Amino acid sequence: MDYLTRDDAPFSEELWNDIDHAVVGAVKETLVARRFLPLYGPLGDGIMAVRIDNPGGEEVHEDGFAVISNRTAKQLPMMYEDFWLYWRDLSANERMHTPVDLGPAKQAAQALALREDRVVFYGVPSLGIDGMLTVTGTQSLKRSDWSKGEGAFQDVAAGIAALLEKGRIGRHTLLVSQDLWVDLQRIQGGTGVLESNRIGKLLDGRLYFSPILKPKTALLVCAQNQYIDLAVGIDYSTMYSEMDENHNHHLRIMQTFLPRIKAPDAIVVYK
Repeated sequence: MDYLTRDDAPFSEELWNDIDHAVVGAVKETLVARRFLPLYGPLGDGIMAVRIDNPGGEEVHEDGFAVISNRTAKQLPMMYEDFWLYWRDLSANERMHTPVDLGPAKQAAQALALREDRVVFYGVPSLGIDGMLTVTGTQSLKRSDWSKGEGAFQDVAAGIAALLEKGRIGRHTLLVSQDLWVDLQRIQGGTGVLESNRIGKLLDGRLYFSPILKPKTALLVCAQNQYIDLAVGIDYSTMYSEMDENHNHHLRIMQTFLPRIKAPDAIVVYK
């Protein structure tokens, strides 16, 4: 079954390639979480749920039954964003070789990518989906004033130590809100080095800011797939929906995904 129904569209293969390129390009420019989170998948359009194994799970046998303890199953929700292409623009492209303006596709892709990051960080409470900042069991450290002194550097070093103490070994990544990112763009006294660069060396460059994060937000994550990953069923795909009564074309970008937080203590939240 062709769930993208592209054969129903009066589009050339070249136009579809341009649409896909525009969508993927906008997504890559926007996404933050996928820059550090490992992916599980893409698993395909037929996968509707994935398992989440928490630490300490084992196969338990009793009365002729066997189950895996500390294992849950969660649906992969589908997210989508719609856009339109207008018949007169397509006609101008066909007859006069005027480029099709794919700005609407890029805007829709960007909106969808921002929503993905929002789910990764804050979850979707109404769907029972946990995010890195809302899941129970994360570690918490007091954040000092990052706009002066060495507070930021010392806080990040303390966060790394806290992760290692829990045995969360691997790639450590710092995520900050835009205001804290600005605070880190200052020369540390006596070093001649930006504070962000000093911290970046602790993390092998894995320091990112996100417009999704609320002001004064920072978290340190041990981004290994045994602790946390992003399960993907359908990756960003564009389907043809319909042609309306005015002969304009309705398209939809969609994906199915779920952040899988298997070890919440692999996340340090600064408060």
